[in-house]
Amino acid sequence: MPKPSIVVIGSSNTDMIIQLDHLPRPGETILGGEFTTAAGGKGANQAVGAARAGGQVTFVARVGRDMFGDQAIAGFQRDGIATEFVFRDQTAPSGVALIFVARDGENSIAVAGGANGKLSPADVRKAKEVIAKASAVVMQLETPLETVQAAAGLAAKAGVRVILNPAPAQRLPDSLLRQVSILTPNETEAELLTGIKVTDEATAGQAADQLLAKGVQTVILTLGAKGALVATKESKQRVPGFKIKAVDTTAAGDIFNGALAVALSEGQLLLDAVRFACAAAAISVTRLGAQPSAPKRKEIEKLLKTGG
Repeated sequence: MPKPSIVVIGSSNTDMIIQLDHLPRPGETILGGEFTTAAGGKGANQAVGAARAGGQVTFVARVGRDMFGDQAIAGFQRDGIATEFVFRDQTAPSGVALIFVARDGENSIAVAGGANGKLSPADVRKAKEVIAKASAVVMQLETPLETVQAAAGLAAKAGVRVILNPAPAQRLPDSLLRQVSILTPNETEAELLTGIKVTDEATAGQAADQLLAKGVQTVILTLGAKGALVATKESKQRVPGFKIKAVDTTAAGDIFNGALAVALSEGQLLLDAVRFACAAAAISVTRLGAQPSAPKRKEIEKLLKTGG
């Protein structure tokens, strides 16, 4: 069976990671953390996650003409990702993220977007033909909102599934939400989008209902280790997560979205595709770093068979 064609539109960063006993409080300096660097950026993480899960991925992004941009493109190509539409910016540097990771796996992240902020609707239009032929278009919000809207419009017009991970959290116009096939917020993002504080499955359902009323076709509200709540206008069902020991939760949501796009594009039923995505995300949190944590297809299938 040919690999499904996935187009990911979004950000590419280089992550600079410090492991710490706990996340620093305001004004606190912590010594002794181990320092590493890893390829990251929500869009790039989704692209790598989808490629390793079995997709044929084209990435639309913008990086600087610098060492970080060189390294990012080389990494995409190693994973078999098409980089024809990864543009090199003449003035802005590649994006970077500073990440603190606590002993319990929780993280705190600050991002300097650089060239990501200059990814434009014109850039997206250059990939119009690839988008129109894709099985799914996957996006997040680390690039300008007007660019996300332009891409969603192109995909929706071509009848292509649009998967939007609304992260980092921000308010979104209803005109965009109406073009979204699948919205994948976490609890924090769902609260910002709806005003409903998600504390349990009932409030998660209320938030999902509000998003469905705005025109989203399907809401998959991710609940961390608890799995995900899958909501359509017809039904709601929670897909359980996997019991694992978290090392670093960075990029778990990105890996979830990349794997979800592949599973759906292969024709898996919605709940099965979400379970597949949960497995991919579960494996990712057992490893340090963003793109380095993305599992390969065989690893995902093994976890699905063994259950943990």
